[in-house]
Amino acid sequence: MLIALLIVVIIVAVIVIWLIAAYNGFITLRNRVEEAFATIDVYLKKRYDLIPNLVETVKGYAAHERQTLSDVIEARNQAVEQTNASTETKIANENMLTGALGRLFALAENYPILKADTQFLDLQRQLQVIETDLAQARKYYNANVKTFNTKREVFPSNIVASMFKFKPFVYFQLDSEAEKENVKVDFSYKQ
Repeated sequence: MLIALLIVVIIVAVIVIWLIAAYNGFITLRNRVEEAFATIDVYLKKRYDLIPNLVETVKGYAAHERQTLSDVIEARNQAVEQTNASTETKIANENMLTGALGRLFALAENYPILKADTQFLDLQRQLQVIETDLAQARKYYNANVKTFNTKREVFPSNIVASMFKFKPFVYFQLDSEAEKENVKVDFSYKQ
């Protein structure tokens, strides 16, 4: 009788310890995902601050390309205004901004004088550095999302995930096939 009670106590203790460890593991992974997304936010803020200067520089050379310039500003403003939005909304806004920036740089290819402007080149270089940092931050975020979501779905930790209602995180990825295509660049000279 005493041995049976001791075995039951040991089994319950092991289960409780496992539940605590699994819960703490989820909390640790969730915090890593949130920290990774916060890192992306820092780079996005740098990008948002740089875009108006870039657009103003291009405006002087390509005044008749108003639609592309206003698309970039509109996408930037929408992304900035959504600071308290859901992760999904932020990702969608960032994808829209990335597409608008791609069109802006494709437009700049049509203006050799603009491409030689030192201010434009410096802004373009700064933006390229930020984009590289953003790409790395997105990879880190997605890796943490993968780890969290996998742990949330595999047995037996899926039991703890459902008990404590841990929701899956979304990956930072392109929304549409059009965004995955390369930007078309036309090297013909326009004036």
